Amino acid sequence: MVDVTPDVTIDLKGLSCPMPAIKIKKELKGMKSGQVLLAIGTDPGTKNDLPGICKKGGHELLGIDEEGGLFKYYIRKG
Repeated sequence: MVDVTPDVTIDLKGLSCPMPAIKIKKELKGMKSGQVLLAIGTDPGTKNDLPGICKKGGHELLGIDEEGGLFKYYIRKG
């Protein structure tokens, strides 16, 4: 479990690839450096895409929590 308080939370439930990744990138663009984004989704494929998205964008993937079919992605904007 990731122990961090997010600055912004987005709901990606019901969306499938590539929409979660697109929405995460769009949300991060509007955030300030150092802020934390919590993205909550149901598409397990996003888990595989996020490390590359974060690395390419200079962001830090703080962790992924999974419970009851929900994935919570914690990302610190770089």
